[in-house]
Amino acid sequence: MPQSIYDLDLDKNPANFQPLTPLGFLERAAAVYPDRTAIIHGPLRRTYRDFHARACRLANALVQRGIKRGDTVAVLLANTPAMLECHYGVPMTGAVLNTLNTRLDAAVLAFSLDHGEAKILIVDREFSATAKAALALATVKPLIIDYDDPEFGGTGERIGTLDYEAFLAKGDPQFERAAPLDEWDAISLNYTSGTTGNPKGVVYHHRGAYLLAQGNVVTCGMGKHPVYLWTLPMFHCNGWCFPWSISVGAGTHVCLRQVRAKAMYAAIAEHKVTHLCGAPIVMSTLLNAPDNEKLPLPHVVEFFTAAAPPPEAVLAGMKQAGFNVTHLYGLTETYGPAVVNDWKVEWDSIDLAGQATKKARQGVRYLALEALDVIDPETMQPVPADGETMGEVMFRGNVVMKGYLKNLKASKEAFAGGWFHSGDLGVKHPDLYVQLKDRSKDIIISGGENISSIEVEDALFKHPSVQAAAVVARPDEKWGETPCAFIELKPGRTATAEELTQWCRERLAGFKCPRHFVFTELPKTSTGKIQKFVLRDLAKNVGATF
Repeated sequence: MPQSIYDLDLDKNPANFQPLTPLGFLERAAAVYPDRTAIIHGPLRRTYRDFHARACRLANALVQRGIKRGDTVAVLLANTPAMLECHYGVPMTGAVLNTLNTRLDAAVLAFSLDHGEAKILIVDREFSATAKAALALATVKPLIIDYDDPEFGGTGERIGTLDYEAFLAKGDPQFERAAPLDEWDAISLNYTSGTTGNPKGVVYHHRGAYLLAQGNVVTCGMGKHPVYLWTLPMFHCNGWCFPWSISVGAGTHVCLRQVRAKAMYAAIAEHKVTHLCGAPIVMSTLLNAPDNEKLPLPHVVEFFTAAAPPPEAVLAGMKQAGFNVTHLYGLTETYGPAVVNDWKVEWDSIDLAGQATKKARQGVRYLALEALDVIDPETMQPVPADGETMGEVMFRGNVVMKGYLKNLKASKEAFAGGWFHSGDLGVKHPDLYVQLKDRSKDIIISGGENISSIEVEDALFKHPSVQAAAVVARPDEKWGETPCAFIELKPGRTATAEELTQWCRERLAGFKCPRHFVFTELPKTSTGKIQKFVLRDLAKNVGATF
């Protein structure tokens, strides 16, 4: 009888199956293009040969300190060569990289260190004061390694017993990485912005990082030897996996500590940057720069943005300045962007307002994502593709996280029905392009940072004069969105916007503080629930900034 092909002895073996991992991208680039410039940072130029050797040194030095498979190595670093080295060196050991948000306060960082059980913490001296405060609050006592970036030129305190360069010097540049035992092995840990309490630890695996990194290359049309400017923080979803993507085509990383217009224009002009990513604030910074800081672009530069869709005027300004803007969408749980507003040539003939309407949509799935849909969360059936019926945006595929660390309940809820529930509400247009309409969790995305309205409200509620507070997003040309607080005062009590601003600054990270305050009786339903949809409409016309 004829046999099924599945009955034959055709099993996996080392010759025909290897666990997928993005670590091989750097190894190949270093072997094929050893003398090509991999990293530019101020006057520093580092080849792929050196980049790979330093990543190997870091890995070996970590192993000498007892780091093993499954351990967490946390880093508090800016967009520097060390951060790129950590994206390879840490997972080379089988350990998990936890990139900490440099903008967060000590309490949140302490929680992350404890929850992730960090064994080692690498700290840029610029952030040593915050790190020191976080360590004082944390239970874990990781080994501290100080990183002294010459481009910083600061005098931040050394809080560790080891220096990063001295630490690397002890490592072997010929170190052979430990291949992941399984492509499902964790490669990194990223913390979300908490919505109702502590942030959740999102775990990525080698397979997902490999696929999303290659997905970026395809989606962004990167080709061979792209030149990528680091305006997107690498602590955001591992820089949307671009630290791994750039090695695919042996491209060049142009590091940038701070997003400043003069530095961006100079880098683009000098290094012939081809691609960059960033929130709407980066576009505003570029467009609003003084004329003496602007430089002619060497060619059309591809700019990829997420968060709130850019206003029509910003899109027009970017096009006139020589940037081609593409809108992406994703979440921490999807390794960063997994949806792209794939532009169609026929849309070029539409007027500017029509093009802006098209660009405001989130789009369609990445090639690396198996499925994207707008689904009724009650019935788990797709909504009609009519551009009007609302549902929850859901993802399915290999670029969805492993789950939430030590939070089985939240993981099960997120994966209910065989889909990842984004918590974002949207519609599906007849051409199947998805467009967000609301956020079920009331997250405000400002300058690329997620802000929980609940967290801000909690801080405001603690003020002795505040009876009720509701925080919603207000559209902002510079930041995309900013928090707008509607305040209901207690009878006989008073408070000013300046006073509440200071109150928030003492309790929240600076970017989370409301930019606008409105003192009014809050609109409520018959059951006493605050009607945030009313406040969102009102916030659009709020103009006073403090």
